[in-house]
Amino acid sequence: MSKRAAGQGLVRNLGLDQVVITCYNFSMKLTVRKIGNSLGVIVPKSRLHEWGVSEGDHLELTTHAIRPPGRHAGPTQARLDALKRGIALAVVARHSPAEIRKRSLANLERWKRAGVWCSAYDEWRDVVRANDDGALFAAMLGQDDRANRLRQSMPFVGMLPADVLARLREEAAR
Repeated sequence: MSKRAAGQGLVRNLGLDQVVITCYNFSMKLTVRKIGNSLGVIVPKSRLHEWGVSEGDHLELTTHAIRPPGRHAGPTQARLDALKRGIALAVVARHSPAEIRKRSLANLERWKRAGVWCSAYDEWRDVVRANDDGALFAAMLGQDDRANRLRQSMPFVGMLPADVLARLREEAAR
């Protein structure tokens, strides 16, 4: 089973484009080569397949990317919020509230000692210490402005294996 097929179904219809994937996954260097009287690049078949592009199709060239036609220049905040909510869903599906609280508190304490602190961390600390599963899940999974804002500073990082996180990001890019 390909990595792409393995990731299907984890997060659906977020609408992120390939530009996001290059930010999260391995970047690919393309070598400029002489082709006839011009210069060009060779794009690997695997990437063309991911994009649904074949011989004779067109790609768009911008100042920052080569991409299939119709792809957005970059992610919107709503798309990133949806990806972060998908990550939170995966954490909730794999870990108990007690495990989430324990990891979150450990991260928050480490970040405070390191001098990396923001007001959202105060809110997360209060949510985690309250031992209220409903409040924890509302902060992690809610679709309101507060939950979206809090997910920008998720203290439950590190709870998903790298391959699961990569699959979520790949799925989000479709």
